Amino acid sequence: MTHEYTDDERALLRAVRHLVRADRDMRARLSAAMHVNPTDLRSIRHVMRAVEPDTPDTPDTPDAPRASPGGVTPRKLADHLGISTAAVTTLVDRLVASGHLTRAPHPTDRRSVILLPTDLARSQMDAHLADMHDRMKKIAAAVPESARPALIEFLEALTREMERDRLDVTRP
Repeated sequence: MTHEYTDDERALLRAVRHLVRADRDMRARLSAAMHVNPTDLRSIRHVMRAVEPDTPDTPDTPDAPRASPGGVTPRKLADHLGISTAAVTTLVDRLVASGHLTRAPHPTDRRSVILLPTDLARSQMDAHLADMHDRMKKIAAAVPESARPALIEFLEALTREMERDRLDVTRP
């Protein structure tokens, strides 16, 4: 396995690292501005994407829920976050108390509830993200159409590789 990179390869990977760091920092600032922790923010975004397909957020990601007027069950939210249903109950209690989510009766299962975003969650997301998403759209539009397929494939291939469970921490 070789680790010698060309200058262009190194610059590409450095740009990806900078993007990942900027995204992480932006989410931390958004969490702080909304007075929620990062997991709470992921929860709010997940519920909003499930209910409102035009939420200004990451476009159609593989793990994004499909728009549904029915909301998200706590079980589905727990699965999405990779946490227990007991932990999600505490999380949902916190987000209901903060005014970001509401619980509603499940339309077909009387034993369950669905989670819905509140007007507060919508307005905070819009206030903090709408302008940034407009700027990001302009940047994306400036990428030449002929370069887009290669750029998309590069980012998707890098994502697939990073998601693979190949890190061997036992080697020196």
